[in-house]
Amino acid sequence: CYCNDIYREAAKRNIRVERVEVEVDGDFGAEGEPAKNVTYRAKVHANASDDEIRELMKFTDTVAEIQNTLRIETPVALTEMEVVKI
Repeated sequence: CYCNDIYREAAKRNIRVERVEVEVDGDFGAEGEPAKNVTYRAKVHANASDDEIRELMKFTDTVAEIQNTLRIETPVALTEMEVVKI
């Protein structure tokens, strides 16, 4: 979801994104229990300034539908952002 939303939001800002990488971590209990302590790291390769790409990443975190659905019951945190200018 975050990857797709990065491309959508970047297009609105006239930023060309070449690649998005996301790694997710979480703690899982017994079968059927929801995940806890969900965090993710994102790396975006794009043709904009570091500040513009970081703002895009932060904003996308606030509008990503899956993250916001999970956040109703489980905190989800973007803990690391890496920018690669192309």
